[in-house]
Amino acid sequence: MKTEEIHSFCRRGVATNAICKYAIGNMKNILPFIAVIFVLVSTAGAYMNVTYLNTTIILNQNTSAHVVEVLDVYISNSSIPIYLQDRAALNFTLTRWQQALNTPLLVEHILPPRSSVMHFSFLPGPVQQFSDFGIAKLTFEYDVDNVTTMRIIAPRTLQYSFNDGVFNFINTANGQALPQNTRLNIILPSGASVIAVYPLPDMPVLSFIKNYTNVQSMSWYNSEPLSKFTLTYLVKQSLETEVIQYFQNILDNYWIPIAAAVILAIILFFAYFYAKTQKHG
Repeated sequence: MKTEEIHSFCRRGVATNAICKYAIGNMKNILPFIAVIFVLVSTAGAYMNVTYLNTTIILNQNTSAHVVEVLDVYISNSSIPIYLQDRAALNFTLTRWQQALNTPLLVEHILPPRSSVMHFSFLPGPVQQFSDFGIAKLTFEYDVDNVTTMRIIAPRTLQYSFNDGVFNFINTANGQALPQNTRLNIILPSGASVIAVYPLPDMPVLSFIKNYTNVQSMSWYNSEPLSKFTLTYLVKQSLETEVIQYFQNILDNYWIPIAAAVILAIILFFAYFYAKTQKHG
């Protein structure tokens, strides 16, 4: 164990000040494993540990998504003051939280390869205290693009396919998978109709429903393999939405000539008005 690692333990409240000072001061004079023993002797009563990850993807019709991730953190009584101090610090960055909790789970787990995270926010929650420990929730939210692909397959009928390349959980020999103690939730756009899904969700259970056609949310649990993840669904637009989108597309594609025509009409009107005024004058 290096001196900086011992410093990390000490800052997180894993070891007492006296033990930390002794171990650091004697790193060069005693065997490394003895220093480790001195530091770890007090770990039974002081630590913070992430116990559960809940990731929710809220899909939008424009192929983007809003993501909400919540981590449950177990905190020993002696570490609660450290957590509260870190929570109150204005300059305590996400990277420093990762170091404090010593976890690889405090990252964005939905990351499209050719897009960046937008509107990121991070909120360490209050501590719910019990007799000899506390529980806190760390919540971070963000928006991402290109989570699905969309194509028109019939009038007012859009087909969406989930992009499994966005997953950023854990790599296994067979590809991406959920970690242990993790739940993945996907909430579909309003009115979506599922036509294909793999692997089958843990919730809702298929035995309790005929199919997934009208399901609006799905969940997968611990260690679920994601390497062949498939989710395809249809969204039927209303006639009103189609008409609005039609004119919006015209405006988006032809706004320059339309603007030029409007400006030209205004110029001609004023030219005509001026010529008429001069004639009568």
